Amino acid sequence: ESDAGDYTCVCGDKQSTASLAVHALPVLFKEELKNEEVQEGASVTLSCELTREAPVQWKIGPKVLKASDKYQMRQSGTTAELVIRDLEVKDA
Repeated sequence: ESDAGDYTCVCGDKQSTASLAVHALPVLFKEELKNEEVQEGASVTLSCELTREAPVQWKIGPKVLKASDKYQMRQSGTTAELVIRDLEVKDA
């Protein structure tokens, strides 16, 4: 529920109204992704932390990743994780 809106103070037959706008804080990275070096055939978890809860999208280059047997996306509160399974050289 938003706190933005018109608020009115009423005293008898007199009233005063004000409009309240609430601006959302920008989402920033509190903890950035870190470079990883992993053996072929292994799995890796890439994780980052945001300053507040917000949806994220994972990409490799320009391609948006979708959840599959290979890619698993998890998000808990402000932490977002991407698990990549069965790594191949071409996944670099």
